[in-house]
Amino acid sequence: MKAATVSPLLRIAGLLVISLMFGPAWAAEGRAALPDFTGLVETLSPAVVNIGTTRKVTAPHGLPQLPPGIEIPDNELFDEFLRRFFGGDGEMEEFDTTSLGSGFIISADGYVVTNHHVVKDADEIIVSLADRRELKAKLVGSDAKTDVALLRVEATDLPVLKLGNSQDLKVGEWVLAIGSPFGFDHSVTAGIVSAKGRSLPSENYVPFIQTDVAINPGNSGGPLFNLDGEVVGINSQIYSRTGGFMGLSFAIPVEVAMNVVDQLKTKGFVSRGWLGVYIQEMTPALAESFGMDRPTGAVVAKVQPGSPAEKAGIKVGDVILSFDGKEITNSAALPPIVGATPVDKKVPVKLNRDGKVMTVRVQLGELPEEEAAAAEPHAPEAPKKTTSLGMALVPVPGELREQIDLPSGGVLVEHVGDGPAREAGIRAGDVLAMIDGKKIDSVEGFLKLVKGLPKGKSVAVLVQRNQGPVFLALRVPD
Repeated sequence: MKAATVSPLLRIAGLLVISLMFGPAWAAEGRAALPDFTGLVETLSPAVVNIGTTRKVTAPHGLPQLPPGIEIPDNELFDEFLRRFFGGDGEMEEFDTTSLGSGFIISADGYVVTNHHVVKDADEIIVSLADRRELKAKLVGSDAKTDVALLRVEATDLPVLKLGNSQDLKVGEWVLAIGSPFGFDHSVTAGIVSAKGRSLPSENYVPFIQTDVAINPGNSGGPLFNLDGEVVGINSQIYSRTGGFMGLSFAIPVEVAMNVVDQLKTKGFVSRGWLGVYIQEMTPALAESFGMDRPTGAVVAKVQPGSPAEKAGIKVGDVILSFDGKEITNSAALPPIVGATPVDKKVPVKLNRDGKVMTVRVQLGELPEEEAAAAEPHAPEAPKKTTSLGMALVPVPGELREQIDLPSGGVLVEHVGDGPAREAGIRAGDVLAMIDGKKIDSVEGFLKLVKGLPKGKSVAVLVQRNQGPVFLALRVPD
């Protein structure tokens, strides 16, 4: 059959008719598919507050006034820089510096939640309400580890936000933020949940909610809402190379924050469960060396003396698979769960030890203050032995042994050349404490252990560093 020829003008006219007939319907359907935040914003905004802080600082006389939120480093080197470039006779003067943040009301009688870093070291805290009232706030308590602070203002019948559950959030779900970026109060931004349970390098006790909601300086401490108008998180941090928004925002889950708030209310400080282990991430190579089918769990790199873990029989090289019935898929999942567990509670801990699954019961202690990091190790002058793995080894000197808390055994890596050791990530200054589950007692003992290693397989090597112990997967050459 021969195809009919249609004039280009008739084709354009037909498209215009279709567009006029169905265009409004298609547009309406597209709008209906997108969330409408207008009702939520109107309802929620009255309970979101702006938080301004004032802090007294000292600086060289003649320093120009800095913008709000810009703080002066407190050190002699910066003081000298200011004196040299801004003049003055070396005299110091005291003045006020201000910073801005956000927060939200959780009770009608004046309790307000914000970030710890918003009110840290503040001499005065002012909470500005949506009705333009400014109230002086008292700091009830603050917790640096979770970056949560609780304030109290003298007021009654305040608007209150409803708290939700961040565990019900799904990746891809719409979320909304209200805050005061750069001091522009009650600014509204929206986006989606990008990921859950994120671990950040400086925060071990918070499984962050990652979003692409636009968050900037001044948003800190403000609420993150779901589409039901419930607070599911507190906007806390951004990842940025410029200091501004780059699409990576992080919020503290509301359950973590409220656990801290309840403790600050009742006793003024926060206590956390303590297991007493140093852990690291499981990798595919380490999983092979531990005889596991897949990389999961948290590898125990060190057990602290006298800790609940030691008393329960947990050992270096164990892999923690679950804690108190909660699966540990990666090492970052363990600290928040342990920290949120009540002190003195007995919990089951499932382990993989030498390829066998077992369960021990641990009675948690209370998290003590952090210990000081060990000093950088130095290689001593001593006879060295070069191994087939591509590294030169010497005995561990006494003072270094004390610094890394290694009472006996081990060997110090003096030099690493080409070979399996370098490929595994071993470097000069490392102290090797265990290999393939066996303790290293001396250089000669290490050489004997190496001879018995399975050829062409990966074995786990426990390395002591100034930052702490870590397992590395070393592939034994054929």
